[in-house]
Amino acid sequence: MARLPRLALAGHAHCIVQRGHGARAVFVDEQDRSQYLAALREAAATEHTQVHAWALLDDEVRLIATPEEAPQLARMVQAIGRRYVSAYNRRHGCSGTLWGGRFRSAVLAPGPVLLDALRWVDGASGLPGHTSAAHRTGAGHVAGITDPAEFWSLGNTPFDREAAYRSLLAEGLAPVQQTRLRQAVMGGWVIGDPAFSAEIATTSARPAAPRSPGRPRSKAL
Repeated sequence: MARLPRLALAGHAHCIVQRGHGARAVFVDEQDRSQYLAALREAAATEHTQVHAWALLDDEVRLIATPEEAPQLARMVQAIGRRYVSAYNRRHGCSGTLWGGRFRSAVLAPGPVLLDALRWVDGASGLPGHTSAAHRTGAGHVAGITDPAEFWSLGNTPFDREAAYRSLLAEGLAPVQQTRLRQAVMGGWVIGDPAFSAEIATTSARPAAPRSPGRPRSKAL
């Protein structure tokens, strides 16, 4: 069966995952992470894409980003890859690809779904500098991050918002929520309620969610 085209929509937040080839490490140390973030900030600015969160894990990158125009999402990730992989290979004496295939992404419904995705990314590691969590918890400034409306709705003052977000991160996401997010991202689907998925399927002219297993029911005569 032919591979579906990637679902990317202007003005919508997307959750992105890119893994190392063969689960190899894509970040060895903090200098690697610093180089990746510099590439991310440059590419996001060039492609007019807001970055809401990032997690730079040893063998995986997670991002949440909103492009002004749909093609800008892929162009941003490709630009990051060209700059970062070249720098990584030079620094570590490597060659060839760093990533295990193309990046995966899912469109996020606004509201609780987007807030859950922020928590999934920011809560992916407790190590300083491995996620953008410090930007929303009061632990320090993180350059290049744009807070979505869902974060602003957590309180009327910066202190209130930071305190509320710290509580959400401490609470964590249930395993079923984490599995739902990852499966949707890896499948290229929409994460949202049926009405949102149906709306996106109509506007994008491609399925927004996997079909139910089994053969379609025959219509009654």
